[in-house]
Amino acid sequence: MAVLLLGTLDTKGAEYAYVRDLVTAAGQEVVLLDAGVMADPALPAQVGAEQVAEAGGASLARLRSDADRGAALSVMAAGAAKITRDLWESGRVSGVLALGGSGGSSIAAAAMAALPVGVPKLLVSTMASGDVSPFVGQSDVTLMYSVVDVAGINAISRPILGNAAAAIAAMAAAYEERRRGQAGETRVAGRQARTTGRAPAGDRPLIAATMFGVTTPAVNAARARLEELGYEVVVFHATGSGGRAMEALIRDGYFAGVLDLTTTELADELVGGVLSAGRERLTAAGAAGVPQVVSLGAVDMVNFGPMDGVPERFRQRLLLVHNPTVTLMRTTAEECAAIGTEIGTKLAAATGPVALFVPRGGVSAVDVEGGPFHDPGADAACFEAALAAVAGGDVQVVESEDDINQPRFAVAAADRLHELIQKGAA
Repeated sequence: MAVLLLGTLDTKGAEYAYVRDLVTAAGQEVVLLDAGVMADPALPAQVGAEQVAEAGGASLARLRSDADRGAALSVMAAGAAKITRDLWESGRVSGVLALGGSGGSSIAAAAMAALPVGVPKLLVSTMASGDVSPFVGQSDVTLMYSVVDVAGINAISRPILGNAAAAIAAMAAAYEERRRGQAGETRVAGRQARTTGRAPAGDRPLIAATMFGVTTPAVNAARARLEELGYEVVVFHATGSGGRAMEALIRDGYFAGVLDLTTTELADELVGGVLSAGRERLTAAGAAGVPQVVSLGAVDMVNFGPMDGVPERFRQRLLLVHNPTVTLMRTTAEECAAIGTEIGTKLAAATGPVALFVPRGGVSAVDVEGGPFHDPGADAACFEAALAAVAGGDVQVVESEDDINQPRFAVAAADRLHELIQKGAA
């Protein structure tokens, strides 16, 4: 097993030579992958740029002659991702380290995203102090800000690159130990799976759950019940990135069931908030046939940043300062109807067992009687639209006069998910 050092060796040969020697001194073997395009590498690599380009669907000579940097980056990113995945699946690498600016970071991020959660991924980047979502996505990439450009070994870069080399060597060693302990197999979602490199789940099937601050009591109660029933519950914060990560892990086969009590990200997607998880939210479980119990948690709100960052067109709406960095906006009846239709339509298309739990007493901690977002008319518009969208299909519907955070509502949802899973396993 070795650490993969991935980067543009035509421009950063000295920097990669430096970290290569440090990683080797720490006891790890190294595989170098060259994703540089415009010149021959300053450092020989086991995986050359021509091989990377071919894996991405083009020749290196063509990329050089075309001199289209954007196109070349796309090809090299695709090739690096494929080769990185192949190296990991063959058991050759136990972690990845990359150094780069915007272009090199984009290639490295694509390669790292091709690896499962749990495989060490460390990216030292000039871009790590800004919006890092394009580099992280739904992957567990560890980012380190380079402070100075990755251009030479100097008094500033030397300790930073040294820390990066020490970190990836230690992470790779720990990963190798875990992987050996797994004896080549993990039990995922109650089913025996092929070698994946995922963290062992023991004998407990995994459940994905979604939570927001205003649905925390519900999810905590449901999680406790599911743990009593023998499951391990993985909770995702419904902040856009959380929902995207959950959908990706569902597609990868991690979960025996999904308790999607907090579907608020769809409100942001449809209305224009900052915490959207995209239009693919609430589709992975249905497509994969994974049992799911879904509710309408926190669809009473759309999220923005600080109050002065709320778009002008929303300034006259009902706004609530949740904290200094988050401002909530109450959804209207019309918006709630659209959200309900979206949720119901996606549930109706599911290929596996699904139940919709409707909390008529309120969908969040602030949407109860006396709360700042209490609006029974808007809630009813959401409920009726969702029910109309699933009518006549196979979606089980459970309606309750409780609000979503009542323990009996949450426990009933957990029990129903258990029933759906058990029925599917019979």
